[in-house]
Amino acid sequence: MILERGIDILCENDKEIERLIGFRKEETEKLLYRYLKEIELFNSAYGLVGTDDLKEIIVKHILDSLAPLGIISGLLDEETPEIADAGSGAGFPGIPLAIAAPRWNFTLIERMGRRAGFLYNTCAIMASCGITGIKVEEIELEKTAKERFSLITFRALKGMNAKLLKTILNACKSKGVIAAYKGRLETIKEEMSALEKQCVNWEAIPYKVPFLDEERHLLVIRKSSE
Repeated sequence: MILERGIDILCENDKEIERLIGFRKEETEKLLYRYLKEIELFNSAYGLVGTDDLKEIIVKHILDSLAPLGIISGLLDEETPEIADAGSGAGFPGIPLAIAAPRWNFTLIERMGRRAGFLYNTCAIMASCGITGIKVEEIELEKTAKERFSLITFRALKGMNAKLLKTILNACKSKGVIAAYKGRLETIKEEMSALEKQCVNWEAIPYKVPFLDEERHLLVIRKSSE
């Protein structure tokens, strides 16, 4: 089974991922399959992901969401951090991360009503299974409270630009962190070169997704305490 083997590979290759989910791997897999069931049920009606192929959803969405879990854990200095998943859509990466790290608190921010409805329903199902640290806000990121989150992550938002960067940084606490799922390093450098005056404290950390032969990086931007 590709999901089980993928999680095994992540645990084998990253000691922090093994520490977080190794002792509850069976429960994690069960909850991820429950989440996948909801995606399969509502995907065609809500346009959640651009494929109906289960293997592709597992690799390009579930395992990709989980692959930098160890990196993200290392960015946090709180046991129960407040994390936002901006433009959450179908819940990637927020829901897989919440399943893998149930002590963390996640706010899924999604402005589109149908997708927010999917998230409300899925989070209710997760809560009934014991994953209670997820909530949904049907709102634009610009309208969320300032200096609220320890870390903000996203996968599907457009390329980084000055307006988007300012919006996300405003929602971060002092010394908060942005963790953006990205692809090629060359593309990241092009995006960030235009933001040198606005942001100098960034790095692109490579990570590997099991069964995916594509370049992947976590773009980490740290908010200045000044």
